Amino acid sequence: MNNPTTNNRWRTIDIVISSVVAVAFGVIFWAWGLLWNGPADAIPLPGRAVLYGMWLVPAVLGALIVRKPGAAFYTLSLASLVSVALGTAWGWSIVVQGPLEALGAELAFAAFAYRVYRLPVALLAAVLAGVVASVYDAFVWYPGTSWASMRLPYILITAASSLVIAGLGSVVLTGALAQTGVLDRFAAGRQRAAV
Repeated sequence: MNNPTTNNRWRTIDIVISSVVAVAFGVIFWAWGLLWNGPADAIPLPGRAVLYGMWLVPAVLGALIVRKPGAAFYTLSLASLVSVALGTAWGWSIVVQGPLEALGAELAFAAFAYRVYRLPVALLAAVLAGVVASVYDAFVWYPGTSWASMRLPYILITAASSLVIAGLGSVVLTGALAQTGVLDRFAAGRQRAAV
């Protein structure tokens, strides 16, 4: 018989894999920030938000792999700390923003009692994280902008980017990792066809 308390306990391997994903994405975040503030800077806001979903992948990917309460929060929060340590253009504000975004994703998995890790829930988690991220940005980074011409389109574009990159991308990446056998000690690896 499955004991839900036991199933929700983090194993050492859960922490290790979440940490590996977080560190890898912390480095990716650093590089993605260079793209956002470099070549992509030529794309005016709100259009540049099409790139935003990459920053939310660890929350969805971590949850899809580990499948435990707090996986989305832990993975994205640690990735944010790594990007801050590497030197992000946004400085220490990411220490606050990353966990807030992660809570958006965590909410989706919690709504299904941490029992459903299929495509629709992953997409919902990504969109919720994207909405949290873009609303945060609208108030913290773009407070003087118009709701009609900048903030609302920015939120919608970020949500769409999150849906595709963080949601669908994480499902595809989880499936690809599962096919290699690297996730065999996780439910995500044992249920390769369950998307």
